[in-house]
Amino acid sequence: MMAEQRGAEVLDAGEGTLSDRPVVTFAPIEPMAQERTLTFHYREHADAAALDASAQHLVEAAADASTRAYAPYSRFHVGAALRLANGGVVTGNNQENASFPAGICAERTALHAALSQDPSAVVVEMAIAVPSAPADRPVSPCGICRQALLEQEHRQGAPIRIYLASAGGKVIELAKAGDLLPLSFDASFLGT
Repeated sequence: MMAEQRGAEVLDAGEGTLSDRPVVTFAPIEPMAQERTLTFHYREHADAAALDASAQHLVEAAADASTRAYAPYSRFHVGAALRLANGGVVTGNNQENASFPAGICAERTALHAALSQDPSAVVVEMAIAVPSAPADRPVSPCGICRQALLEQEHRQGAPIRIYLASAGGKVIELAKAGDLLPLSFDASFLGT
């Protein structure tokens, strides 16, 4: 027998008319927790031309990297470009695999490529471009990439500015990768 709850009463979904159905009334539940609000700020640019020259270059490098993505299954090409504190730019793109968990996203490809060469590198900013994204809706990183970016922010003790770009359309700029992952998991939970 199925039951449907409406407000503070439960209606039995069995046979009979509404007036035949037994009604059980419960006292209202008082909230035991305080409601909280999370907010973050970001900038929305009409397009990459509205960015400074350095950020424009990073967005262009990310878009270029997307053309080298290996995405035969999803056909969803993503490029990422990051700028290091020393001025160097490292790019990455998504690399798919028929065994889907074996693939890797563009953001982590770039991040891991940079840090495998210089484990003490400081990532200042990263642009992520998806040419197939609607011009008014840039794509944000997946949860695993958000976690990897946040880990790098903690590792280097400095924020990573993020640019989310669509082809010929708007660019969303975030002051730090941590804004993409509120209530995040970090090493403090591990007791380290």
